[in-house]
Amino acid sequence: MSFSSPAPRPNPHQAPASAFFVGSTADLTPENLLKPAKRPPSGGWRRALFTASRGLINPGDSKAELHRRALRGQARSPIAGGHHRVAVLSLKGGVGKTTTAVGLGSVLASERGDRVIAVDANPDRGTLTDRLPAELRTERTVRDLLNNQQDVRRYADVRGYTSQAVSRLEFLASDVDPAVSEAFSGTDYRDVAAIVERFYSICITDCGTGMLHAAMNEILALADQMVLVSPPSVDGARSASATLDWLEAHDHGLLAKNAVVVISRAGKGATVDIGQLEGHFAGRCRRVVRVPEDPHLEQGSSIELERLRPATRLAYLELAAEVAGGFG
Repeated sequence: MSFSSPAPRPNPHQAPASAFFVGSTADLTPENLLKPAKRPPSGGWRRALFTASRGLINPGDSKAELHRRALRGQARSPIAGGHHRVAVLSLKGGVGKTTTAVGLGSVLASERGDRVIAVDANPDRGTLTDRLPAELRTERTVRDLLNNQQDVRRYADVRGYTSQAVSRLEFLASDVDPAVSEAFSGTDYRDVAAIVERFYSICITDCGTGMLHAAMNEILALADQMVLVSPPSVDGARSASATLDWLEAHDHGLLAKNAVVVISRAGKGATVDIGQLEGHFAGRCRRVVRVPEDPHLEQGSSIELERLRPATRLAYLELAAEVAGGFG
């Protein structure tokens, strides 16, 4: 009859092997060691319930809020190379091009910590700064900046030529004198772009309505990506599609392929099938974003994000996130 040796007695001071964290010291991070905490809801009935229960009941944020949070995170994407140029254009006037430039720039400026500027490159008396309250506008223009560019050495110097909205978006106005603004050339735009690149992370260029004016070749040559604006109408959509044709025929095919198309004023009263319109541009470009009708935008004056309808503000956030997706 054989007897086995008694089992070793466990050491009460020794933790089981499975309890040890296997890895290097570098693995001992808060992300690995701390249990994830559920964030309190940001608003609505969910926040009210969380507050009333003193934090005992935490339903978390809604899917819509989680979606907005993800969009905000993408809008804050880092910029490869430190500077990014976005050209906003359309062949037709009055379709919401300038409004789109301001909406996009305002969201990027308010969500990010770096500097964002919108430049009015319209040779026919651009209206970019009309989207600012009068008390925030400076009378200095892009021509003043060009005439004194040799004196611009610091951000404070260039800031003397720009206006700034509550969103932190800065504006560089075009000349109001048609005789002067018509002289805004490709060389002028290149000089402005060089100044802006030194002091700003993002430049939103509000282009003129034509493709053949003096500055357009330089705008397209320097642009990292493009936002093309189309109204929900047959002639507007044809003009936008013709713009893509023109770009492809003039060695800007990659810019056209990576463009984001904005269908502006995409309300229920549109006479065209917006779904088909969206499908057409989705087959030609990177993304299509619908911006709904909004009474605040119809005024044609200053634009304030806080006064937009929630659906409109979300649309501009989606646009900003999509544009930021091209920063890499």
